[in-house]
Amino acid sequence: MAAPSSLAFLLFFGTLLALPQSSHGATRYYTFNVTMQKVTRLCTTRAIPTVNGKFPGPKIVTREGDRVVVKVVNNVKDNVTIHWHGVRQLRTGWSDGPAYVTQCPIQTGQSFVYNFTITGQRGTLFWHAHVSWLRATLYGPIVILPKRGVPYPFLPVKPYKEVPIIFGEWFNADPEAIIAQALQTGAGPNVSDAFTINGLPGPLYNCSSKDTFKLKVLPGKWYLLRLINAALNDELFFSIANHTLTVVDVDASYVKPFHTDIVLITPGQTTNVLLRAEPDAGCAAATHLMLARPYGTGQPGTFDNTTVAAVLEYAPAAAAGHIKSLPLFRPSLPALNDTAFAANYSARLRSLATPEFPATVPRAVDRSFFFAVGLGTNPCPANQTCQGPTNRTKFTASMNNVSFTMPTTALLQAHYDNIAGVYTADFPVAPLEPFNYTGTTPNNTNVSSGTKVVVLEYNTSVEVVLQGTSVLGAESHPLHLHGFDFFVVGQGFGNYDSSKDPAKFNLDDPVQRNTVGVPSGGWVAIRFFADNPGVWFMHCHLEVHTSWGLKMAWVVNDGPLPEQKLMPPPPDLPKC
Repeated sequence: MAAPSSLAFLLFFGTLLALPQSSHGATRYYTFNVTMQKVTRLCTTRAIPTVNGKFPGPKIVTREGDRVVVKVVNNVKDNVTIHWHGVRQLRTGWSDGPAYVTQCPIQTGQSFVYNFTITGQRGTLFWHAHVSWLRATLYGPIVILPKRGVPYPFLPVKPYKEVPIIFGEWFNADPEAIIAQALQTGAGPNVSDAFTINGLPGPLYNCSSKDTFKLKVLPGKWYLLRLINAALNDELFFSIANHTLTVVDVDASYVKPFHTDIVLITPGQTTNVLLRAEPDAGCAAATHLMLARPYGTGQPGTFDNTTVAAVLEYAPAAAAGHIKSLPLFRPSLPALNDTAFAANYSARLRSLATPEFPATVPRAVDRSFFFAVGLGTNPCPANQTCQGPTNRTKFTASMNNVSFTMPTTALLQAHYDNIAGVYTADFPVAPLEPFNYTGTTPNNTNVSSGTKVVVLEYNTSVEVVLQGTSVLGAESHPLHLHGFDFFVVGQGFGNYDSSKDPAKFNLDDPVQRNTVGVPSGGWVAIRFFADNPGVWFMHCHLEVHTSWGLKMAWVVNDGPLPEQKLMPPPPDLPKC
């Protein structure tokens, strides 16, 4: 942890005083230097953007109620922002991080201090770049401990060790060049060359046996594994051979614990699991593989279908130096397109819903929305050959047939300063032309475009039904909402039926999340209170779909009370 310079402290002392005060919390300071670092994976050496020379980047450790102050210094040629994924950012939307939504990017040689308080959250989140595909290498864990003296509710004793397990992707080529070429040609981008666990591809890839993460454990001890899916474009199954996992927390919210051999985690999601280092059948004298591979429902070739491996070793056996001669156990994972497993797993997630950790689900709804999400096409520009579904079209993606156009002025700045012409408040509350969303593809797959938002009054109770479509193939879409947690009150396959499906909604203990997978060929319903003033991005966390326009924004107006108003912008806010 780096202490701030005296100059930085003086510059932001006034901002610190103005921010909402935390209760008995500490202030934790970090400095993130974004630099290029040479990293070798799969026998390929690339200079990649890193934070403080680390890949993955440094871990932020904080507690519920703490203030976090991070000075980000950009020393690379690309513009940079950092998003604190899942942090509520109550009244501090200027620190949320998505480029051209809450801030202009940090340009080369410049810096920006992110400043926010952790409120009502404990568990695991993560940080990542939020410009183009820079988050391929710019990411790291956020560990949020309970307040001092408050125990975990799921275990009478503290875990012996807590270990972040971060899933990522490795590209032998520059990801920025990959997405730039795809957007130019209208084709799907090249997939990654490997998945990684804590930055390492593992022994199942060529030229990678030495680049393997190893988790050494002691028999009989409890371990808390903090799983984070920071991969760009793939949902993942994860399992450890001969071991059962207990899910206790997702997206920094406690859940009713349940046992599982396999975890499903989409990009943008986090899951805390308890691991008892006590393998089945007394197989401590063995090497147990930890495997992850995609859950993919798109067309073949649109995702990396390889498997990343790490190793779980029992310390006495490891110390004996006989690892190569030990038996090797490998877990079984579902089929790549096992949508039934995905649905059943998601249905098991329930909020803890205790007096200490209640599920504050909106029982009544002020405003209802129906968003059809999926892929589509745009015509190829004149005198150009494109490589989309046909040579005259480009791939695109949309919500309610609107492909979001990124502005050149940050939306939050436009909202705060009443700058006209940056966005329009006419995002459709439902598709303008309803169709059979999971049936026959419409003849016209073209989509419109625009910088359109939905405006909400402070503390509006909101329900959004996210309906997947089968246009250009049914796919699962992990949708991430900035600025809020929401409750997943219902999900199903086929077309949502507004006359029948709400009767089956769970309003007692639905899981609380910031990222949810819209089922392939199905729908999911979420609810939240719009109790955070500002401008908040909502987008697919498959980076290729975000690049194609599957995103929108909510504008939440100030409430009447002082503590219900957006804070003023910080003095060092980057300029466009």
